[in-house]
This record gives sequence, C-alpha cells and structure tokens, in this order.
Amino acid sequence: MTGGKGFGMFYWVLTAHLLGAAIWTGGHLVLAVSVLPRALRAGSPQILTDFEAGFERIGIPALLVQVASGLWLAYAVAPDWRAWFAFDDAVSGAVAVKLILLAMTAGLALNARFRVIPNLSAETLPLMGWHIRAVTLFSILFVMAGAFISTGGW
Repeated sequence: MTGGKGFGMFYWVLTAHLLGAAIWTGGHLVLAVSVLPRALRAGSPQILTDFEAGFERIGIPALLVQVASGLWLAYAVAPDWRAWFAFDDAVSGAVAVKLILLAMTAGLALNARFRVIPNLSAETLPLMGWHIRAVTLFSILFVMAGAFISTGGW
C-alpha cells in the first residue's frame, strides 16, 4: 500500500507492529545472548525469572500489539484471509509463515508456562534454555518474513 485513503492508518498500524517487533525480538535476543548464558553458568533459574519479571511488563503487551496489528496488516495486504495459507504468491506465503511461527511460539509459550516454569530448577534450566532459543529464532524469522512482505522479497 503506497498511498491513498488508507495510507495514514496503515502507517500507524505498521509503526505499532514494528515497535512491538523491536521490543519482542530485541528482548529475546538480550535474553538468549546475555541473560541465559549467565543463568546457565551460575545454574540459577532466578536470573531468568528476574529478567522475565521485568521484561513481561513490556514484552507481553508488545506481543499482543504485534498479533493484533499483524492480523490487520495481513488483511490490508491480502484481504482474502482464505488465501493466507495458499502460498500462491510471496505475500500470502510470508503471511502463512508468520501465522505458523505464531502458532509455534504460542505452543512453546504454553509448554514453558505450564510444564517447564512450574518445575524450573538448576536441572531443568537447559530445557528452558531450548525454549528461549527457539522463541528467539522464531522472533528473528518473524522479522525476516515481515521484511520479505515489505520489500517484495529478495
């Protein structure tokens, strides 16, 4: 969408989406590259829980903004939601990839919240580390898929 009546709204929704992505992905990069290695070396789940307590206040709202704005943007660039998983063109393929990544992120988050975190200890810290690394990778792939949509591909 390059102009016209809906451009103003598109710009603001895209801006909110990009800010959410910066917070979510940036926070997970910090977590995976800085906080997690420190927690693993120390064998201290508390290092992770301390970071998460602070990050969740901004990270979860950022994720919710991303989901809402992402659905709005997907509809703006591909109004036929039934085609989102058709992989007929680059846009529908990228939208499908983002939705699949969202489902995988939600699955990991639910598994972590209900199975890993309640039993988090020095022994289970490596399992939590794999969850963190996976969500971080998914976050980076979200950004790449969004850039793909914005730039029209490679």
